Amino acid sequence: MSGNLAVGRARWSLMALFALFGIVGTSWMTRLPSIREALGVSSAQLGLILIVGAVGALFAVMSTGAVVARFGSRRTLVAATVVNLVALLLVAWGTATGSVGIFAVGAFTNGVSGALMNVPINLNGAMVEQRVGRAILPHFHAAFSIGAGAGALVGAAFSWAQIHIAVQLVVITTLVAIARAFLIGPATVFAPDRQAPDGADEATPRPTRRRGAGLRNALSAWREPRTLLIGLVLLAASLSEGSAGNWLSISMVDGFAVREAVGAMAYGTFVAAMTVFRFAGTGLIDRFGRVTILRASGISALVGLLLFGLAPGLPLAWFGIVLWGCGAALANPIAIAAASDDPLRAPGRVSVVTSFISFGQLTAPPLLGLLADSIGGRHALLTITVATVLSIVLAGWVKPLPQPSRSMMADRV
Repeated sequence: MSGNLAVGRARWSLMALFALFGIVGTSWMTRLPSIREALGVSSAQLGLILIVGAVGALFAVMSTGAVVARFGSRRTLVAATVVNLVALLLVAWGTATGSVGIFAVGAFTNGVSGALMNVPINLNGAMVEQRVGRAILPHFHAAFSIGAGAGALVGAAFSWAQIHIAVQLVVITTLVAIARAFLIGPATVFAPDRQAPDGADEATPRPTRRRGAGLRNALSAWREPRTLLIGLVLLAASLSEGSAGNWLSISMVDGFAVREAVGAMAYGTFVAAMTVFRFAGTGLIDRFGRVTILRASGISALVGLLLFGLAPGLPLAWFGIVLWGCGAALANPIAIAAASDDPLRAPGRVSVVTSFISFGQLTAPPLLGLLADSIGGRHALLTITVATVLSIVLAGWVKPLPQPSRSMMADRV
């Protein structure tokens, strides 16, 4: 297989995997009212149950780098697919029987599978980006956003047809697992742990390393200041993007006394702005560099958050949502790319920085909820500006590392 063909197959296979990741998660999260009714719990109780999933993700992501280093991206993704299938079948079983315990086990296992999936697909996206020679990682994250939007439509369609959430979970999860089985092979062909295919960029052969070196590199990433600071950048990015998903719609409803549909449209505007800029912003990264674009993204998100939180009227707040979405678009893929500069150490470093996402998912929703009860949702979201300012300050740490020579990579342990 020619190098260009292999790169093209890997690129589109990864795009599909990212989109499926978005579909499978959002399609059932949009049916939380049905899940709440099936389990017979309150909204507050359901929120606490769902935190179990974030605990599972945090538990798994801290060791996923070592897992990838030991077993490779392909095997890790296969395992993640199987675990995700089992997890969501447990979630379906829990909703079908009204068992909170079974549902919670499924949610925890789903969090584990998400971490096992998230690290290797981002890692392989970064490896393909290096092969292409220009910024394309934001395209993969845009595919995730598109998949999330499609998943929301899938959930809405099943809901409109009055199909039980358990049936939806079984159907969607099974179809996604089958699709992933065909995509994982070509998507991981350029992973650091696999040999390059015949004719695929022979000028840059795979580095060799001694047994156990990858595992040591994965664990040592937790002691690297640059990696930890990039993790803080990714934490800020996840808070900016995640808080919009959790609180933007309800903050619109409570803050401006609009209908729920208008709040949903506001979040749709945020996702649309983010998706468009993830496709359009790659050229800006190539032209101006990661550091400049990360700082510009932080400023855009900061201004957008301030406008949304402080605007006296709806039009100005809506403009703030657009700026916020544009600012949230590129920080995540920039941080992942920065953690992947060195292919040999990329699995451990990507695992470390993505663990900051899980930490944010675990802590931010309840904290923002407490603040929203006392000062309102719009003003509570202003606290995210602190993390945004931090990402602007730390932007210099995403500067690309010098490319190691062939001999340096071969000798590294």
